[in-house]
Amino acid sequence: MASKAIFSTIRRSLTKPRGGAVSRGHHLSTSAATASESYAGDEHAIVMKGVRISGRPLYLDMQSTTPLDPRVFDAMNASSIYDYGNPHSRTHLYGWEAENAVEVARIQVAKLIGASPKEIVFLSGATEANNTVVKGVMHFYKDKKRHVITTQTEHKCVLDSCRHLQQEGFEVTYLPVKTDGLVDLEMLRDSIRPDTGLVSVMAVNNEIGVVQPMEEIGRICKEHKIPFHTDAAQAIGKIPVDVEKWNVSFMSMSGHKIYGPKGVGAMYVRRRPRVRLEPLMNGGGQERGLRSGTLATQQVVGFGVACELAMKEMEYDEKWIKRLQERLLNGVREKLDGVVVNGSLESRYAGNLNLSFAYVEGESLLMGLKEVAVSSGSACTSASLEPSYVLRALGVDEDMAHTSIRFGIGRFTTEEEIDKAVELTVKQVDKLREMSPLYEMVKDGIDIKNIQWSQH
Repeated sequence: MASKAIFSTIRRSLTKPRGGAVSRGHHLSTSAATASESYAGDEHAIVMKGVRISGRPLYLDMQSTTPLDPRVFDAMNASSIYDYGNPHSRTHLYGWEAENAVEVARIQVAKLIGASPKEIVFLSGATEANNTVVKGVMHFYKDKKRHVITTQTEHKCVLDSCRHLQQEGFEVTYLPVKTDGLVDLEMLRDSIRPDTGLVSVMAVNNEIGVVQPMEEIGRICKEHKIPFHTDAAQAIGKIPVDVEKWNVSFMSMSGHKIYGPKGVGAMYVRRRPRVRLEPLMNGGGQERGLRSGTLATQQVVGFGVACELAMKEMEYDEKWIKRLQERLLNGVREKLDGVVVNGSLESRYAGNLNLSFAYVEGESLLMGLKEVAVSSGSACTSASLEPSYVLRALGVDEDMAHTSIRFGIGRFTTEEEIDKAVELTVKQVDKLREMSPLYEMVKDGIDIKNIQWSQH
């Protein structure tokens, strides 16, 4: 509770209005201080990108990024002042101090996932890690291994890396998922070939929050002696992660998903049994030759502290976030019908709640929820107006896929914010349904799925 109180105090002090103008200090949500107050006051009004908002929105987009933990900021600030040497300079004290700071962070990251510090490679984030593993492994073993297995619901950077390999002549199997978003283990087993060089499955889905059966997938890969990679950007620090139990050969991680800084992440590379990979970048040969370039010491330090805090507070965070998730879901369902949770409710990270609202258009709902910072599960804001590929893979009807909203709950989210989000969501859904002829027909007992619509 202490960390939440500290963060709320900082948010209040940083978001006090100065002469009615929006200051540069308004970089954090004022929702903790104002969630229970009226948003009508003009002195809090913000205009950006042509949109007028009556106050800083509630922040419920934790899968996109998380706010920097004040304790992480303190560590980075101190490191910026004292550890300004190049961590790769081996001839003087300043380099040794910076190197020591990096190695402490390497230990902190390794402890979070049950690995050896020697197996941690620092880089810019999970996207770079995913690209490095997927392309690097297959390029190294290209003479013998020409086949990759992944799922249809992976992050775009994994899917695009696989498509890149296909253009080079490799073959890729994109496994479908069940209606709950989980992989069919027998289908995975049946897809393995003698020339399969890599299996890549995301641990926790960024869009719907489902947790894959990692130990079972790892066991299958071990039986067939195939390297197993997982994108764990949404998993580390949120659910228990153990590279030995999961039997992963490679793991991708990101700092800004666990209240750390942006622009830094890590790649776990198993040492025994060793699997080789070709680096994406060439240069000074830093990070055991796998990622050349001078490390950003302060960002690495911040990532390490974020991992240490996540390890210490994971149990408390899990209980708090689960409580808020139930409060949000129950609050919405008590006042609205036609609300569907996308993805498994049992095998799920509680901080990701992806909901579809029947008879409501997702883009209109998002535009109406200007006072709540959330993301849509569909790509309804794009020019194509195509629904989310993840929801399509689950078999969600196109009309329901278009209405999905992802609520992201985190360490610093408050009950007041959840209650305000419920109030605003219910209000907007009711407003849109009042204008929907389809909803009127459903209330009148008409089964709209059996209506034969005619074209004129």
